Amino acid sequence: MNNRQNKDIALLFATRIIRLFCYGFLSVILALYLAETGLTESQIGLLFTFTLAGDAGISLWLTTSADRFGRKRTLILGALLMLGAGIVFLLTDNILFLIAAAIIGVISPSGNEIGPFLSVEQAGLSQLIPNEKRTKTFAWYNLAGSFATATGALSGGWLAQSLHANGWTQLEAYRVILMGYAIGGFLLAILFLRLSPAIETIQTQAEVKTTFGLHRSQKVVLKLSALFALDAFAGGLIVQSMIAYWFHVKFGVDSGILGSIFFGANILAGVSALLAVKLAEKFGLINTMVFTHIPSNILLILVPLMPSLPLAIGLLLLRFSISQMDVPTRQSYTMAVVAPDERSAASGVTSIARSVGASLSPALTGIFLSLPLLFNAPFFLSGGLKIVYDLLLYREFRSVKPPEESRK
Repeated sequence: MNNRQNKDIALLFATRIIRLFCYGFLSVILALYLAETGLTESQIGLLFTFTLAGDAGISLWLTTSADRFGRKRTLILGALLMLGAGIVFLLTDNILFLIAAAIIGVISPSGNEIGPFLSVEQAGLSQLIPNEKRTKTFAWYNLAGSFATATGALSGGWLAQSLHANGWTQLEAYRVILMGYAIGGFLLAILFLRLSPAIETIQTQAEVKTTFGLHRSQKVVLKLSALFALDAFAGGLIVQSMIAYWFHVKFGVDSGILGSIFFGANILAGVSALLAVKLAEKFGLINTMVFTHIPSNILLILVPLMPSLPLAIGLLLLRFSISQMDVPTRQSYTMAVVAPDERSAASGVTSIARSVGASLSPALTGIFLSLPLLFNAPFFLSGGLKIVYDLLLYREFRSVKPPEESRK
């Protein structure tokens, strides 16, 4: 790799860190800020629903056209949408303007990745690095994001609390956080402007008929999307807030201890992504995805069967310590088995499939948690469905090798 490529890689890592820090920074206080402006709980819930729905639509449009429109241009546009949404949320409490900003702009209510950035950045990184280094690069990319999110969440919460303790009103303190989020969008736009043409696709789709930016890889991407949607649906049954609620009800754990548990869990999850690299080099991407994911899901099923809080926490942390090994391998595999000029689209379509799958299941968990006989069901159903996903993935794709494995 030449110096220009190394600079582009460094820029993409920097934008990932800044963006995920901002997402974590905002996520801690966003609902509190909206409540302080006078919105009701139902209005806040509606706003978040529109945020996620708008993200799915905008991201699908941007990612499936990025390889033709230009990856750099798409990233800059995403940064401007993030800046614009931050400014609107900062300046108004009008529910209609907020919904419009939520649909069109980029706001992360959960602290997780949102918008077109992940798909386009991964496509660009795949363009810049050799196939043999792709999984390792994605592992560090995910680890950087996990640490940035955790740091942002801690910083946002403590900054708001500190400002309030020093005489600021809660609303004023929360607005400082929103101002920081908007500034983050501006910084991203500046950094994206510095990217070189090396991140762009090396092929053109001008003479190729495409559907959602895909041509020869449509069948593979649709299969992967269906499987990833199943996995995400299963994961949506045990989102972090629902697990926290389960621990609170079953063991009486207070919010401070819960925060500490999940801060540690997320750090372990980020580190686990790195451990997948050596396994993938030795056993292959699909084998690493499947045979680290199955034990993780068995541990998930066992959590509600533990008779004490320390055992349940220990098993949960053990589960998180291997739970993310499939993430960089999954991302790397998706980039590997499609054409270079389909990478943004493939990542975008599979990401949207995961978003849709994950959005359908939390309501089901709410029903389970309200019924004493089914209180533990989300763990069993989630772990079971994820194991089904693993077995289907292995059956369908064990013979579809990425380039670096085909040459072995």
